[in-house]
Amino acid sequence: MASDPSSKLFELLRELAAAHIWFSLANTREGAVTILVVVPGERWEIDVFEDGEVDFEVFQSDGTIYDEAALRERLARYS
Repeated sequence: MASDPSSKLFELLRELAAAHIWFSLANTREGAVTILVVVPGERWEIDVFEDGEVDFEVFQSDGTIYDEAALRERLARYS
């Protein structure tokens, strides 16, 4: 990876695009750009900070499919 923080960000974006991996960008942490990635059974959060540091977190599904009642419960819990 490149040493320049913005180069690092753009290099990661090019790698994801070349691999045909869906992603979007967000601003969820101060001083960082978050790359949100969706692959089958997983969600990734990749934070690229102003200083070039990269944090990577994986959220993995156990394969359980929930019904609308479970959705309503979650909506109520986090409202």
